[in-house]
Amino acid sequence: MTVVRRAIVVLSLCAAPALACAADGDAARGRTLAEKDCNGCHVRQFGSVERIYVRADRRVRTPAQLQAQVAYCNTQLGTNYFPDEEAHIAAWLDQQYYHFPAVSR
Repeated sequence: MTVVRRAIVVLSLCAAPALACAADGDAARGRTLAEKDCNGCHVRQFGSVERIYVRADRRVRTPAQLQAQVAYCNTQLGTNYFPDEEAHIAAWLDQQYYHFPAVSR
């Protein structure tokens, strides 16, 4: 593999999580999933659904971090969501709380 081709592959792999976050998800479907499985856990841990998202010291600052956090929660809760369902949840969270800049394609 040439150096240029290897660089293209590496760059595309690095960009993929950010692009897959809100751009590929269906926020309406994500809302349904979040209400079903995520909200109860957040209320138990933080006292309200919104508190984790709007706090000043939140960990999620990029679309890639959001996607990673949704995947982590999926594993922790054992919800067994597929990656596309994780993308739906990330899209909902982005639309509702994070408002990351849109990624042009």
